[in-house]
Amino acid sequence: MDRSYRWVIVAAGGLLGCVAAGSMFSLPVFLRPMSEATGWSVTGISTAMTFGFLAMAVASMLWGGLSDRFGPRPVVLTGSIVLSGSLALASQAETLVAFQTLFGVLVGAATAAIFAPMMACVAGWFETRRGLAVSLVSAGMGLAPMTMAPLAAWLVTRHDWRTAMLIVAGLAAALMIPAALLVRTPPTLAAGSAGAPQDGSSSGMTVRQALGSPQFITLLLANFFCCATHSGPIFHTVSYAVTCGVPMIAAVSIYSLEGLAGLFGRIGFGVAGDRYGAQRVLILGLLAQAFGVLAYAFVNELTGFYAVAIIVGFIYAGTMPLYAVIIRENFPLRMIGTIIGGMAMAGSLGMSTGPLIGGLIYDRVGSYAPMYFASWGLGLAAMLVLMTFRPFAGPRPGALAPA
Repeated sequence: MDRSYRWVIVAAGGLLGCVAAGSMFSLPVFLRPMSEATGWSVTGISTAMTFGFLAMAVASMLWGGLSDRFGPRPVVLTGSIVLSGSLALASQAETLVAFQTLFGVLVGAATAAIFAPMMACVAGWFETRRGLAVSLVSAGMGLAPMTMAPLAAWLVTRHDWRTAMLIVAGLAAALMIPAALLVRTPPTLAAGSAGAPQDGSSSGMTVRQALGSPQFITLLLANFFCCATHSGPIFHTVSYAVTCGVPMIAAVSIYSLEGLAGLFGRIGFGVAGDRYGAQRVLILGLLAQAFGVLAYAFVNELTGFYAVAIIVGFIYAGTMPLYAVIIRENFPLRMIGTIIGGMAMAGSLGMSTGPLIGGLIYDRVGSYAPMYFASWGLGLAAMLVLMTFRPFAGPRPGALAPA
């Protein structure tokens, strides 16, 4: 297969991630219109997002394992179909429980079929410029706040929330299903060579040994705390800005600006990871992220929100692709779908904490400030955990070749 096709994989992965993430993360935009129209509590609707992240956690390793076994295309195609169908059904839900199940459980599980398989697929296609390639896919995912969120906000100002969500479902089907058909298995796996023993201390390990290794557990914990750090700020900042008197459209623009900054952050951190080492760059990023989310607690005007959004978006989005790079450098290619699925599981569990806890804090004390302080502490924990990571001894199976 033409080696240049790997950039088609990057483009397809970016589009799939953008639409999947944008569809799921459109819920913060729908939050207040839904609450006003249905009488459902902010906490109850936010819990749907928590269920979504829990479903992603449960499904991530399953989808990753299936992509290792059958290839990424059938997995991401299935996820694309289920995601768009679930959004359509959720738009017609008559009870909060039904909405939590359809949007939370089904959309969350379907989204998991995109992230881990595509990150593993792209990592397998690249031996040089791997950090940049993975970051570009992640950058596509990061376009969601600049595309899907403003679209959802525009739709919900012109239609009721049900119609707006149904339109998002149709758009997801129209874009994701054709993109999924472009996905191909990495050539080394397609040729059957990736399962063969490789030079390197970790090449002969089994999946069971990999999942029980200190390296995997350390990355798992770091990713959990990392995602718990930014989950609350991502989900609740639009609502927080509205409570500060910022109009809805302007509040959504904070989210969009954060996404725009994240686009540059993903590319910048990816290039830096290729040059200075993914682990070193990720540790510094986690430290900066902790103080970035804390800054939200001290702003209450649109200008301040914009300034913090640029910083936080650049940092938190930039750190995320580096986990996949570290995994590719330390674990055999034949199992990285499962390993990245495990990381996605931990990240989803971390992300599940923010919507629920932030909603509970606001409903009980009428302020989001304690949530931002808690996020700061979680960010420091993520950095400290990652500092204990030690690569496998000897040559690593996925160590980068010179660019």
